[in-house]
Amino acid sequence: MAFVTATWNPLGEAFYRKTEVYEMGWRLSSGLRDCLVAAAPYGGPIALLKEPQRRSPSARPQLEIYSSSGCSMASFVWKSGVVKHLGWTVSDDLLCIQEDGTVLIYDLFGNFKRHFSMGNEVVQNQVLEAKVFHSPYGTGIAIITGAFRFTLATNIDDLKLRRLPEVPGLQGPPTCWAVLTQDRQSKVLLASGLDLFILDNTACSAVTPPGLSPQVCSIVQMCVSFSYKYLALFTDSGHVWMGSANLKEKLSEVETKVKTPPKQMVWCRRPKSHQPSVVMMWERHLLVAGDLTFNLCYGYHLDEESVLVPELDGVRIISSTHHELLQEVPAACEEIFKIASMAPGALLLEAHKEYEKESQKADEYLREIKEQSLLGEAVRQCVEAAGHEHDIETQKILLRAASFGKCFLSNFPAEYFVIMCRDLRVLNAVRSYTVGIPLTHTQYKQMTCQVLIDRLVYRKLYPLAIEICRYLKTPEYQGVSRVLKHWACCKVQQKEESDEAIARAVSVKLAEAAGISYSEIASKAYECGRTELAIKLLEFEPRSGEQVPLLLKMKRSQLALSKAIESGDTDLVYTVVTYLKNEMNRGDFFMTLRNQPVALSLYRQRLEARLSLLQSAVDEYNKAKNEFAAKATDEEMRLLRFQRRLEEEKGEQLLGLSLQDTLRVLLSVGLNKPAEQLYKDFRVPDKRYWWLKITALADKEDWDELEKFAKSKKSPIGYLPFVEVCVKKHNKSEAKKYISRVTPEQKVKAHLAVGDLEGAAEAAIERRSEAEISMVLSRCLSTTDRGLVDRLNRARSTTAKK
Repeated sequence: MAFVTATWNPLGEAFYRKTEVYEMGWRLSSGLRDCLVAAAPYGGPIALLKEPQRRSPSARPQLEIYSSSGCSMASFVWKSGVVKHLGWTVSDDLLCIQEDGTVLIYDLFGNFKRHFSMGNEVVQNQVLEAKVFHSPYGTGIAIITGAFRFTLATNIDDLKLRRLPEVPGLQGPPTCWAVLTQDRQSKVLLASGLDLFILDNTACSAVTPPGLSPQVCSIVQMCVSFSYKYLALFTDSGHVWMGSANLKEKLSEVETKVKTPPKQMVWCRRPKSHQPSVVMMWERHLLVAGDLTFNLCYGYHLDEESVLVPELDGVRIISSTHHELLQEVPAACEEIFKIASMAPGALLLEAHKEYEKESQKADEYLREIKEQSLLGEAVRQCVEAAGHEHDIETQKILLRAASFGKCFLSNFPAEYFVIMCRDLRVLNAVRSYTVGIPLTHTQYKQMTCQVLIDRLVYRKLYPLAIEICRYLKTPEYQGVSRVLKHWACCKVQQKEESDEAIARAVSVKLAEAAGISYSEIASKAYECGRTELAIKLLEFEPRSGEQVPLLLKMKRSQLALSKAIESGDTDLVYTVVTYLKNEMNRGDFFMTLRNQPVALSLYRQRLEARLSLLQSAVDEYNKAKNEFAAKATDEEMRLLRFQRRLEEEKGEQLLGLSLQDTLRVLLSVGLNKPAEQLYKDFRVPDKRYWWLKITALADKEDWDELEKFAKSKKSPIGYLPFVEVCVKKHNKSEAKKYISRVTPEQKVKAHLAVGDLEGAAEAAIERRSEAEISMVLSRCLSTTDRGLVDRLNRARSTTAKK
């Protein structure tokens, strides 16, 4: 198996391999030079913005989105502002950060989703540099402005901008900086020469990395590991310091013998590795540094301009022609394929080879493994190594060897082998050039199958997503049904197809899928402005409880009521009836109920049930000799019957209103006779009734009826309220009709209410009331009638002397 180790290179006690993932399908005439490049982690899409500094309208930059294999997913001319940075969210949305601090968000097909601003300070001072980072709270953005101040947003989906403290003495831009996630908080680490500072929400703290070489005068580059646990610093002396991100522990320091700052520097430490390692890239040179004991680096030559993309277990290297994965060789692969290895997995692989040759050496190898009781370990090593290999033939060789070894074990858990076979089948499918998601097994386990299905759905790769769900036997509501629902929601947005064609296609495709909510699909159609399509889709929804709310939202109340009645669910019918009662005018409401006898009957039954319960309460109160409660409950029943009769006769919505509100409604719509009857039957106090009636008549501006009512009998509330309700409706001339009938003690208020200062002064002087005279004087501040003011002042003096 020498071909497996052909790409291995030793570095200290570990080996590193550079594996070709894809030969890129894109055709980039000038390579990656003069491009802003952003590749999403976990084998995600790649965004390119060619010549981002172009500002001429006649020669705008081109934004292109590709899969990891270089297949085009979107391409459009960039017509917005100058872009300083590109980055991807955790859900594969593209973030375009402009120099004015505006962040535009696109999906991976180039469809604009939304935008937001990073704040006024950024707008004023412009973006100097930006970074997109991921934390437990989501996708974040960090920006340094032209004023050398940092602004941070930890989660763009719940935007809360934080302006970090100033760095004392910072006169220019920092030489380098990075975002750290520590103690559930995002912080900025920056270097200014040899000085290091950590900025958090409240303070700027100076820090010193332990064990930094004394030759260092300046820190010129830094990077944080994929997990945010480790930090690497590149210095002007060519040393690379590696340690914990909290700067409390030094892991390694390597002299690279290169003093020029690298173009890019990223971590390349696989999980559970004991060797820290960092990859640095210059123009045409790649350097892997990490071994502390031997102070060694290993270099690779690059044929063309490349970009490094950090991953959980390695580094992706993307150029205009190739896509490669650089990583530390996983332990199981090293144990099996290392030259002259005597590891159990290596011996089992040899045993299987000899078995296929029908050689007796197979028995010798097996016996050697069994004597050490390591056959189970050998099988595990082969299965694990198969998971870490990209080459399908190598995977098969290792799995066949594992299967061969299992035959001689009675207690080996078969599930471990089966799960790996399933995982590899899924991984090989999504690694396909046409799909272009080059996940490693480690990344796949970290991501989970559910998230992978989501990513396939997001890319509209529905057939593959369904195939994987069926292969893995994922429960329908999490798998096939969920994928089909997303497909249908996408389908209803296709404007070029007719409502009938889409509805037919959706019903055929989803016919046998379990747990599909057609109402959600219909809701998506309604959001897209396709109401008729939404109604057609709702016909397929078997649950009326799901149909009715959307129909009400679409203002199809008659259809909603019919569907509710068809369901036989009385609660659902009453829900619709209540909605109609609140939304429709009274006449239309009762006309609607008359056309639906079931709804009308239910509406009445509800009232009868309520009356029955109230009667029971009256009986119980009488037994308890609680006369007050019994009488109050009996009056409530009388009011309900009165309201029901009026609703049916006049079409007014009254049920459930209080006595006072019922009177107010009746008076406001001109039902004076029923109002009079209610007033007498329930012995409403005269004063309350008169107030309600004059307010209702004034609201209607029925001045003739108001005057007629004022003359009908002596008012129990006086006539000042008549003046006030007229003034409230801005009709002072009408108000003046009632001033003569106002009592002397209220005359001043009445005249002032209509703006008659002369009349108010006469009334106040006549009553010789110092308080009333002062009140009138306070209203005369803007008057030009000095004679009136003098007269009032003299009257006040005379009154005060008495």
